[in-house]
Amino acid sequence: MRSLVFIALLLAAAPLVAQPAYPSRPVAVVVPFSPGTGIDILARTLAEHFSARWGVGVVVDNKPGASGNIGAEVAAHAAPDGHTLLMTATSFATNVALAQRLPYDPQKSFVPVSLVATGTLALVVAPSSPAKSLKEFVALAKAKPGELHYASTGNGTPQHLSMELLKQALGIDLVHVPYKANAGAITDVTGGHVDAMITPVHSAGPLVRQNRLRMLAVLSAERSAVFPSVPTLKEEGFPDLQVEVWYALFAPAGTPPAIVSKINGEVNATLSASEVRAALAAQGLNPVGGAPEKLAQLLSSELKRWPQVVANAGIKAD
Repeated sequence: MRSLVFIALLLAAAPLVAQPAYPSRPVAVVVPFSPGTGIDILARTLAEHFSARWGVGVVVDNKPGASGNIGAEVAAHAAPDGHTLLMTATSFATNVALAQRLPYDPQKSFVPVSLVATGTLALVVAPSSPAKSLKEFVALAKAKPGELHYASTGNGTPQHLSMELLKQALGIDLVHVPYKANAGAITDVTGGHVDAMITPVHSAGPLVRQNRLRMLAVLSAERSAVFPSVPTLKEEGFPDLQVEVWYALFAPAGTPPAIVSKINGEVNATLSASEVRAALAAQGLNPVGGAPEKLAQLLSSELKRWPQVVANAGIKAD
């Protein structure tokens, strides 16, 4: 009888003994955008710190294309053991509003690990614009319905959808002019060829300091630490309008909770380092962190918000 009990105990303990410590081999962080982009730099910052703390290689695997969908699909089909992660951004949610079908489900194909950082967006105009404030810009647009143009970094991008959200909330009619990249868009705004644009604060910052752009308002809940004199939309009388770009870490669905918890802890530890916070600030990003549930709530909110904006604006994917 004792031998049977001993064997039973061994069998019960076997799965616990068999499971290797995490990570047991190199970890890949899939970034569904090109090398050198803001999210790529952010992912490499995390990877460097993870590698140092874990003692294994942590590499960034860039899989650009289809507004982030190619890389997301690759990560969704990876083994759910924590050795493949997905570092993605706002388009992870907005793509759902634009595409009839995606090769993955943002909520069913992944588990949230951590919200990593957010970036502040700003409404900017050329210095030659008669609008010196958001209220003056709204008045100008209402006086010239359909005559003012705004630039974006492409159809369906967060900047495009943010301006459409703004248009619907403010009751103004602006004409969309999509560009292939931020550089061309922002150059035409500075030259007065296009009337306005929503762009990240860190992109507009140098041009604002050179008086080549005028920043009318930020779309975040609080004023930007970089431009504290610029009011929020809430302060301008629109308390329900708040949009930020965000960057987050996900793992394939089925990844064990213990592994998710460990990675989440590493993200929070990394974001608490002063040199990391300084590096993010230099890019105009705000470190966030927190529990996985915080990211889950953000994703759920974003997935509910953007389909209505897209439907009201009649936006179609390219």
